[in-house]
Amino acid sequence: MEKIAHHAVGHKPVEKKKSFKVYWKFIFKTGILTWIGLLVIWSIAAYFSNPQFLPSPLATLQGAIELSQDGSLFIYMGYSFSRVLIGWFLGDLIAIPLGLLIGSNRTIRFLVEPLINFVRFIPPLAFITLFMLWFGIGEQSKIFLIMYATFFVVTINTLIGVLSISEDKIRSAKIMGASNFQVLRYVIIPASIPYIFTGAKLAMGSSFMAIVGAEMVAANEGVGFMIWNARLYFQTDWIFVGLVVLGLMGFFMDRLFVWSGKKFLKRYNVVS
Repeated sequence: MEKIAHHAVGHKPVEKKKSFKVYWKFIFKTGILTWIGLLVIWSIAAYFSNPQFLPSPLATLQGAIELSQDGSLFIYMGYSFSRVLIGWFLGDLIAIPLGLLIGSNRTIRFLVEPLINFVRFIPPLAFITLFMLWFGIGEQSKIFLIMYATFFVVTINTLIGVLSISEDKIRSAKIMGASNFQVLRYVIIPASIPYIFTGAKLAMGSSFMAIVGAEMVAANEGVGFMIWNARLYFQTDWIFVGLVVLGLMGFFMDRLFVWSGKKFLKRYNVVS
């Protein structure tokens, strides 16, 4: 009985120690410590700064509550998110097939690749005035600007994915009697999916940068408009609210996209 009691007493601390390690590992993986550290540094910096220059996290939260009382913050978020989502999706829809076509056809690649490598270095914000002139000041100009920001990132990543495929795989498929369409469907597209996924993920960041610039110049709603309008009243806390909201929108959109990749594209070795 003494041995059993001693064994039971000695076993409990081991379980507690093990559960603490698991709990600590979970906290570490979630990145909560990074967010806590960032809030601490921000609070300390704000304490020694002018509130008009650097508002504290608490002041930013109060600004968010103030903007939320009449629902304007959520309306701005809805406008910005819908524009980004539509422009990003349409940009992917055009860029992916085009990237596959350019990568699969050497003649088209030699003709189009120099043009792509020229235009892609022109930032989206440089086209704001032209897009307003061509497509008007409505939603079309903003969506086309996001499509432009998305297009080249996804096209080039897709192109690199096609070019990275070993020629032996393509030859082997053709020797076994596969047609060009079957090679595209069963060899090229599956091998390019990790590159396409990475390109689409990177294009999200470009889309958010483009929409903020467009909303600052040619919009009466949206998070970019809110940030730009806050400067007129020197509402620095509203500016920080906009920055935080943009970061959260992009973060959750990215996490949802990564989850979808792990869920539905796991067989293609998608790295997220």
